[in-house]
Amino acid sequence: NDLRNQLKLNASAVQIPIGLEDRHTGVVDLIKNKSYTFAGERGENVVEGEVPDDMKDLVEEKRMELIEKLADVDDEIGELFLMEEEPTEDQLKEAIRRQTVACKFVPVFMGSAFKNKGVQAL
Repeated sequence: NDLRNQLKLNASAVQIPIGLEDRHTGVVDLIKNKSYTFAGERGENVVEGEVPDDMKDLVEEKRMELIEKLADVDDEIGELFLMEEEPTEDQLKEAIRRQTVACKFVPVFMGSAFKNKGVQAL
């Protein structure tokens, strides 16, 4: 919300963290609906899995928020949103790219450079 309120950016999370601070173990990708956990001393072992059960409601809420923010600036996603259709993974990726290049949307990624968790996919 700070990005939106203080910097007046149309921003939305593309990932949400699994755990915070010293309990940060991975991220959930809102586009793919997959979790990525990072094991090893420097997070070098990336394990793809399903979204944890205790995070499913939050993931659905944040995914809808992502789609709504994209729908505000992208005609293709806006049309799908109004027709209450779910955009595909490719449609979301293409819309994020289009609107990021046009400086109308700011995707927010999660991770910890200190623990090297969440930065591998970037």
